[in-house]
Formats: sequence, structure tokens, C-alpha cells
Amino acid sequence: MAASMTPRTIVIAAGGTGGHFFPAEALADALASRGHQLVLMTDERAGTRTEGVFAGGPQYVLRGAGVAGRGPTRALKAGLTLLASAWKARSILRTVKPDAIVGFGGYPSVPPLLGGRLLGRKHPVLIIHEGNAVLGKANAVLSRFADVIATSYPSVAKLPIGARTALTGMPVRPAIADLAGEAYAPPADTIHLLVWGGSLGATVFAQTVPAALGKLPETLRSRLRVTQQARKADLDDVRASYAGMGIQARVEPFLNDVPALLKNAHLVIGRAGGSSVAEITTAGRPSILVPLPIAASDEQTENARAITTAGAGWMIRQPDFTPAALASRLSDLLTAPDDLARAAAAAATLARPDAATRLADIVEECLHLSPSPAYPTTPSQTEFSA
Repeated sequence: MAASMTPRTIVIAAGGTGGHFFPAEALADALASRGHQLVLMTDERAGTRTEGVFAGGPQYVLRGAGVAGRGPTRALKAGLTLLASAWKARSILRTVKPDAIVGFGGYPSVPPLLGGRLLGRKHPVLIIHEGNAVLGKANAVLSRFADVIATSYPSVAKLPIGARTALTGMPVRPAIADLAGEAYAPPADTIHLLVWGGSLGATVFAQTVPAALGKLPETLRSRLRVTQQARKADLDDVRASYAGMGIQARVEPFLNDVPALLKNAHLVIGRAGGSSVAEITTAGRPSILVPLPIAASDEQTENARAITTAGAGWMIRQPDFTPAALASRLSDLLTAPDDLARAAAAAATLARPDAATRLADIVEECLHLSPSPAYPTTPSQTEFSA
């Protein structure tokens, strides 16, 4: 751990979905506990935070746009939006005077870090965190000038040659980190099944999971207690499906008690985003992972492969994720408690519950090695309305 140091000003750049924002909050909690002053730079999707570590502190909402998967014209417009936001971020940073900027991937992190680099030779320390087993497109751009790339996996594909990296793991919320070491009890009379749809692609779970459970024998269905995340448009259909089968189910668009749900889960079905995988392994729970099929990137497939290689779970690619295939897999697993227990034990070996602390140490180490940047004269604060 880095030695005690004078509090510094640190910008956290994160936005979009919880997969990027939850680890940012976890790092912010760790840095705040050490006395550092935090500034949030985010996008419209995340918006201003009214609760948590960032509430009441300086926050700036910048325009952002994804480039991947767009046609040439839309990609050009998105690129120009990001460049304009980066220039605005540069102006804000001249006022904030941060000692470091930490980005958590995705396009919301591009303007703050690029804006920091545009400050010139005396820019703040620039750190990015990569949550997946493949470097994401936004981080691939930022990695060209980042001082350090913190990683969640021991091996990350597409890292630039010669990049300075540090394995920290994926920071998780404190309530999730507290689950590390929780014993796993295989299902007995009751089976708790947790189904995560994620922020993207929840409809495939709404269509497939109830249909698969309907194919299970009545003796197995009667033991199920299902908690499932579903899009609002799918809620009524999913609830009706479970009610028609006599399966006790809670179906919600957002699950705000994930730590308790993970603690009780016998099996998790969901996507393979970096944050989700980190939370599952921290809790030490077996999982069936269905990577999001994005042609432009294969991060989730590699994340899921790391789980399967460790014996911690099972991967079903979305084209193969049919009711019949899932029913067959569930029938095997839910009648083999020893297999579930072995997968749970394997998942626990992948846990890094101290990832937020590790990343905070890296930030402080970089600040110890770098003097405070000499910023140019600051323009008036009234110039900014972010």
C-alpha cells in the first residue's frame, strides 16, 4: 500500500451503465476514505448523482456518443461530439486542477482523459481501468497515452506493446466485497435461481428462461424460486409465464438488492460483462453465462471463457441459447448439487474483493511518483455550465 500522502484532487471519469459506474464508485469510496477530494465527470445516461460518494461534490455531465457499430456518417458525428466534449473537459480541468484522472472505459471516459492529455506536457496522471479480458475500443484509444492501465484479468488481449499495466481486479461495491468467503450451500428442497438481463439484451432472457423452466419436470419446477431482471416491456409476459407454471418468481426491471440475492443464489444466469463476472466470483457462485453477441468486440466471450476454463461456470453462446438447450443444462445441474458446489468453489478462487483498495494504491503510487502538474492560468468558473 502506498504511504500516507497529502490529499489530492482526483477526477473519476465514468458513465453509461452500472457495469462501468459501480467500479468507479467503489474506487471513489476507497479514495474518499483516504481523504482525497473527488470530482465526477460523466455522461447524460449516468447523470448527476444524488446519492453515494459523489453526491454533494463537484460533478460535470458531458455529452458522449459511442462510435462502434455505427455507419460512417454517424460514427463521424459521434467522433466530433467526443472531440467537442474533450475540449470542454479540458477547460473544466483547467479550473478543477486535478492531480489524476481515472477512467473506467466506455465512451463516457474519453472526453475527460483526452481533455486531460490536451492540457499538454504538464497534464495530470492518467489512469484507465479495463474491466474485460479484451481491451475495449474506448480504452484502446486512451491506452496510447495513459500512464497506467489497471486490469481485471491477468491476461488482457489487445494491450499496446510496452504499456505499463497493473493487475488490480474489478472493483466491486462494498456490500458485494463483503460476500467474499461466504460459504456456498448446494440446493436442497428449495432452489434459488437468479437471472440477470443486464442493461442490454434482457429480452433474450425473458424469452428463453421461462420457456426453458417450463420444460423441466414438475418435481423440479416446484422447488424453484426465481428472481429475474427484465425490461419493462417484458415484465407482464414474464410474470404471466411463471404464474401459469406455478413457479414462484419475482420479476423486476431493476434489482436493487443484488448482494442479498447473490448470497442466496444457487445458480446465476446472465451476461458476461466484467462487472457482473466480478460480482459473481466475489460471491463465489456458479453461473451460466450468455455473452452479449457484439460483432465489433468479443470481450464478454473472453470473460465467460475465463470462467469456464477455471471450472467456475458454463457458457452458452446466444445462438445456442434456446429453451431446449437451457432446459437440458438446468436439468443436469439442478440435480447435481456436487457439480454446483465445485463450480462455486472454483468461482471463489477468482475473487478479488480488495480490487478497489489495490486500484487506490496504484493511484497513490502514481501520484507519489509524479509532482503536481503546473496548470496554466485558470479561466473564470462562469465559463462552464456542464
